[in-house]
Amino acid sequence: MLRIRLTRKGFRKQPHYRVVVADQRAPRDGAFVDIIGHYNPRTGPESLHVDQEKARAWLGKGARPSDAVAKLFRRQGITA
Repeated sequence: MLRIRLTRKGFRKQPHYRVVVADQRAPRDGAFVDIIGHYNPRTGPESLHVDQEKARAWLGKGARPSDAVAKLFRRQGITA
């Protein structure tokens, strides 16, 4: 099953994240199918950029968002 989830990037104590579509059995920072956005919680207002067309397409194909990504999608107005 495919999941839409965050992968961690950045240096120690300076995280930023990619929003990716990956197999649920793959490790957190392992192989992924597609990058659909990025998220940086360290900026003034948190910056989140998601390609909404790609996100809706993957949700339509059956990919399920993780809890954290579901919360971010609700903020952006993306629903399944």
